[in-house]
Amino acid sequence: MLRGKKLTAILLVLVMVVATVLTGCGKKTTQEETKTTPTQAPAAATTAPTEAPAEAEPETDADPNQLPRTETMYFGGQQWGVINGWNPLGDNNNNAMALSASGSGSRTIMFETLYMYNFLDGKMYPLLADGDYQWNADMTEITVKINPAAKWSDGTPVTAEDVAYTYETGVKIGNNMGNSNKPYIESVTAVDSHTVVIKSTLTEDGKSTNPLMLVNFLGSVYIAQKAWIQTVEARNNNDASAIKADPADDVVYSGPYGPYYDDEQKVVFKRNDAYWGQDASLWGKLPVPKYIAHAIYADNAATEAAFKAGEIDVNQQFIPNIQDLWLKDGLPISTYIDEPPYGICVNIPTAFYNLEKPVLQEVAVRKAIAMAVDYDAINANAMTGQSPTFKQVPRSFMNPTDGEQSMYNHDEVKDLQWVGNDIEGAKKLLDDAGIKDNDGDGWREYNGQKISLVAACPNGWSDWQASMEIVAAAGEKIGIEITTQYPESDPYLTTVTSAHQQDFDIFMMWTDSASPTQPWGRMRYLMSSEFNGIEGNWSGNYGHYSNDRIQELIKLIPTESDPAKVKEYYTEAVKIYLTDVPSFGLMYRPDKFHAVNESVWTGFPEQGDGLNIPPADCTDGYGIAALYNVSLIQ
Repeated sequence: MLRGKKLTAILLVLVMVVATVLTGCGKKTTQEETKTTPTQAPAAATTAPTEAPAEAEPETDADPNQLPRTETMYFGGQQWGVINGWNPLGDNNNNAMALSASGSGSRTIMFETLYMYNFLDGKMYPLLADGDYQWNADMTEITVKINPAAKWSDGTPVTAEDVAYTYETGVKIGNNMGNSNKPYIESVTAVDSHTVVIKSTLTEDGKSTNPLMLVNFLGSVYIAQKAWIQTVEARNNNDASAIKADPADDVVYSGPYGPYYDDEQKVVFKRNDAYWGQDASLWGKLPVPKYIAHAIYADNAATEAAFKAGEIDVNQQFIPNIQDLWLKDGLPISTYIDEPPYGICVNIPTAFYNLEKPVLQEVAVRKAIAMAVDYDAINANAMTGQSPTFKQVPRSFMNPTDGEQSMYNHDEVKDLQWVGNDIEGAKKLLDDAGIKDNDGDGWREYNGQKISLVAACPNGWSDWQASMEIVAAAGEKIGIEITTQYPESDPYLTTVTSAHQQDFDIFMMWTDSASPTQPWGRMRYLMSSEFNGIEGNWSGNYGHYSNDRIQELIKLIPTESDPAKVKEYYTEAVKIYLTDVPSFGLMYRPDKFHAVNESVWTGFPEQGDGLNIPPADCTDGYGIAALYNVSLIQ
């Protein structure tokens, strides 16, 4: 249903939609998609499979530079830079639309997980799985049935062997999936062709090391085909590095879309009209768009311009004062929520310190910078009010949702929390630590050398860049020189995920969003030393912090059944985090900036629509259900 205040704008601009460098005029489909309301698990669907749009006509490939506009959904804000590969076993594909695994909901247009996480209700919905997963009595193992309708793109069935072999290979070659899960998962075993048993590693007293991570596995890990993995292993002589680096141009997948075209300007996916998910046991039909496309824009400004022009339908991008696009400009653009913050804030973009730099091993320096930053300015200028403030939601490592905020004792940590822009307090902290300006040039010294730091984030990520400028300004106010650098996203991410880097001293990365493991998962992400020394580390703790008690708490929390004790542990962890300041949150932020332009497509998720589809850009976790509910503007 269109929002009333935007309906007039949609009608006004509908006639103005034109082809772009990525699109061409195509015949408008007359098929009307029936809008379903999947408030239950997809397995409950009874809708008969529907035909794909225009399937009555002979199938011909479209020109990837002139895709039929009425068959193509364009995305923005996800893909930055040329893709490196299609390898579900690799860690450096830079292929965001195809390979973005996350506990908050993996992107499943091409590769699929066993379940889909829905952060609106915290539930798991079956995808490759058949029905709900089952715990054993001791909660040390999970049994999952594989949907017998599930097929690979080559027409062969998805089996339990595929699930088991995917995990075994990840552990063997040491990819991120394997490294992140092996401390918690003892084994993944195919009992028969359609039954998988996932066994937890055990504590000394026989309890599961972490039941949360077993559930997280279900919704985050892409399942690959065993036969294809074996082909990759053979052609790479079982060399782990070579297997992870394989571009996988021949990859087999189970999702609704497959590779169609990519170059330095775009990546395009084409619907697999034989996709198994049109079986009544899942969606009961195919997704509506025939093509999924993402242009590779230079920066946020270019992406925003394309979005306003109707060249992008679904945009995962921060747009300052986004409400102006419909209130002032009259564009057919909308967000999941009509009012600020316009999305559901579950993430905490964070400034990490490079703790391998000696001066940043001084807690006083780290905390002074964090105290001096003007977070209200970040909220007003970088976020334009699209976030609660740290006055409204005092800092910890919890997101602003009521559930996470209830997990620690606020009164016990309030003396450690700061709201920012405390210049005098930061100066005193440095002075008391003996870190002063001894030569009168206006800059403080450490071990006789002027403190000079580099703050960085990817070029074109405008809200992050604005945040880093505010961090740099805070440094100047307290006598610490902080200069900013904005490399392109691909080299930036390669640098900060390396085992040891000296390029950046303060650098921004996102954190875990809502997921089955939270807030434990975010605590681990921010502080766990298990990630230290890993090359190509995308799992967290990019500044290489280490604290023995934090490691103990990371082990204790998931196995504790007493809620009071869990809260006590989380409170202790928050105290350590706010005392040691290995990193500091800069803002609260939605997991996805889910904004849509309804010039061509409509029926996107909105708060209160009764569909229970999360604002996850129509692709992530249960958010992919949106692709089965959208329809063309008539």
